[in-house]
Amino acid sequence: MSLLNLFKNKHEKTVISYKPIIASVASFEPEMQALSDADFPIETNKLKEQIKSGKTLDEVLPRAYALVREAARRVIGQRHYDEQLIGGIAIHRGMIAEMRTGEGKTLVATLPAYLHAITGLGVHIVTVNDYLARRDATWMGQIFSFLGVSTSVINGQQTSYIYDASHSAPEDKNDNESFMVVYEKLRPCTRTEAYLADITYGTNSEFGFDYLRDNLVYLPEQRTQRGHIYAIVDEIDSILIDEARTPLIISSEAEKSDELYKTSATIAKKLQKEVDYTIDEKVKAIQLTNEGINHVEELLGVTDIYTEKGIKYVHHIETAVRAHALYIKDKDYVVKNGEVIIVDPFTGRMQPGRRWSEGLHQAVEAKESVKIENETRSVASITYQNYFRFYKTLGGMTGTAETSAEEFYKVYKLDVLQIPTHLPVKRIDHVDQIFQTEQGKFKAIADKVKELQTKGQPVLIGTVSIEKSEMLSAYLHQSGVAHTVLNAKNHEKEGEIIAQSGRKGSVVVATNMAGRGVDISLGGKPSTAEQGEEIRNLGGLFVLGTERHEARRIDNQLRGRSGRQGDMGETVFYVSLEDDLMRIFGGEKMKSMMGRFGIPEETPIENKIISRTLENAQAKIEGFHFDARKSTLEYDDVLNTQRTAIYNRRNSIVEGDRAVLTSYIESLSEIDERAPEIVEGKVKEVGEDAFFDVLRRILLTVTDNLWVEHLETMDYMRSSVNLRAYGQRDPLIEYKKEGLHLFKTMEASLKAETLNLIETIRTQQNQG
Repeated sequence: MSLLNLFKNKHEKTVISYKPIIASVASFEPEMQALSDADFPIETNKLKEQIKSGKTLDEVLPRAYALVREAARRVIGQRHYDEQLIGGIAIHRGMIAEMRTGEGKTLVATLPAYLHAITGLGVHIVTVNDYLARRDATWMGQIFSFLGVSTSVINGQQTSYIYDASHSAPEDKNDNESFMVVYEKLRPCTRTEAYLADITYGTNSEFGFDYLRDNLVYLPEQRTQRGHIYAIVDEIDSILIDEARTPLIISSEAEKSDELYKTSATIAKKLQKEVDYTIDEKVKAIQLTNEGINHVEELLGVTDIYTEKGIKYVHHIETAVRAHALYIKDKDYVVKNGEVIIVDPFTGRMQPGRRWSEGLHQAVEAKESVKIENETRSVASITYQNYFRFYKTLGGMTGTAETSAEEFYKVYKLDVLQIPTHLPVKRIDHVDQIFQTEQGKFKAIADKVKELQTKGQPVLIGTVSIEKSEMLSAYLHQSGVAHTVLNAKNHEKEGEIIAQSGRKGSVVVATNMAGRGVDISLGGKPSTAEQGEEIRNLGGLFVLGTERHEARRIDNQLRGRSGRQGDMGETVFYVSLEDDLMRIFGGEKMKSMMGRFGIPEETPIENKIISRTLENAQAKIEGFHFDARKSTLEYDDVLNTQRTAIYNRRNSIVEGDRAVLTSYIESLSEIDERAPEIVEGKVKEVGEDAFFDVLRRILLTVTDNLWVEHLETMDYMRSSVNLRAYGQRDPLIEYKKEGLHLFKTMEASLKAETLNLIETIRTQQNQG
């Protein structure tokens, strides 16, 4: 038996094992249909009592899922299919349900969310953007409210809402998105109130930042979250893999150094690629050559840049060259209103408020001659990997997980289960069309799209960057193709544009965001059955990818926009040997081969060798990225041990635990033996309550200040240990050893500074 068959059997066996549970859910259906609307919250309370009396979630699952199924049928007119129940069981059990686009993942999440909500411990549902968090909280909030379960949503800028069936929005509300869902039932609330709801929707970054903020508070009531018990992650591959290389960082401003960045940017523009520096596009790195170092020294007017006088320039010059050579405007970032805004490479969305670290953002600002913002210092940070590993149980769903199954298991101990489609897949995936040049490819795309638009078949075109989407748009205009461009410069109406892309004759050019989580209905939304049937007869939605992405999952996600729920559909990729992926991984050889055979640039070929080269290149890059995320995690694991120790102690101090404060006082007698005498004197002088209140504030202030310095030192040390690889020493082991030493030093400093400040308590009291 082949490995592929064994693998398929693994999924099939698991699905078959769920069949008795599905049958049990179905057996409750007549009873649920006989309930009155008012009975549903009562049934929820009965389930809560059963959990309190010792029943497990698995034992009450069939009845709970039957309740949700009937509630959904009554409230939004959708009854969960058996395949959706299978997905709901998998997610409850801490697995990833891989479900094709259009199979109703949003509805699937209501099953395990409700089941875990009855424990009263809180459920977090994680989405990829604020829009989807609001949409899903309102849409699914109707079902949860009917069942007597509370729902909330946390959004950016610290805004929060709770689903309130009795609430009405003001008349002047923005109605741009009413074609999908009306948000009038979302009532503004505090962040704490949002987290006290049974089910809370929000983005990964908001959940992560709230965790960090909660560990910077000085009073217990300033905290917002109430623990990490169960989370459901929508588009889990995007959140736990694509974004996992970027840690969450809360920063404070540091000193300005505008002139240094401007000088470095000027020098970078004068250096020549392959003469003064070399670049490695695979890992986004640059290396100054000997000629480059000499050139930099000449421009700076220093004899040796690596001496104490010039060393401050080395990091800035290298960062400026990286910004100049590797970070491309309208691909990696956009300049909007005099501000450099990062573009997420996986979704194509702008990331306002997010900044590159280690001076890279300032270097790009200097390159673009916009205002250079102050450098920052990390106050708190954590990787997504370590944040999501806090949850006792984690489940998720996506249309594309299988190609990353190994990473999901190794990092998060999550298994992937492929869920059968409700209806057979009718989508046709055509083989790649390969062109010599990018220009030839774009000409051919414009011709193909014009042909499809003429017959009325809707087309969704996926591009890898803003730059490429605008370039292709020019070719389409030239060919007289009416179309809409959706990219980071025009993303406010993303949901509406994507939802309407199934209309007859529609052509949408989109960056990789391509409306993840938004359903594309044939005929548009709303549409009649006749309009939908007309589009099906034309072949359904035609998805055309203009370039292979670094990760196969992103390509599969784009394909998945077509052929939902058994609809007709077609997909194809048009690639050129000048595309980044091919160019970096040996496309020049292929290009010269095609040139020798005299193949015109706008004529495609179908070549198995080239297609295999593309797939191998994608696998290699996925490997690079996996290694980068693995490295990020390994280093953060070292810091995570220290972070956990600091945060646990800090939380005990915030709670004002006298036992913790007393034990800490006792430990002060380890750098200074006078400590007990000093403390005893201060307690007598100001009184026990006042002493402990001031001590709590002293400990929090000193801890926070030293932790910020420690994070900075660890950051510098991480950069320096990489050089030790040249001396045959493992950088990670060096980082662990030195990290432990630095942590012990910080702990000693903490005690010394605390004792020094205790001696000033009387003065502080008098001044107060």
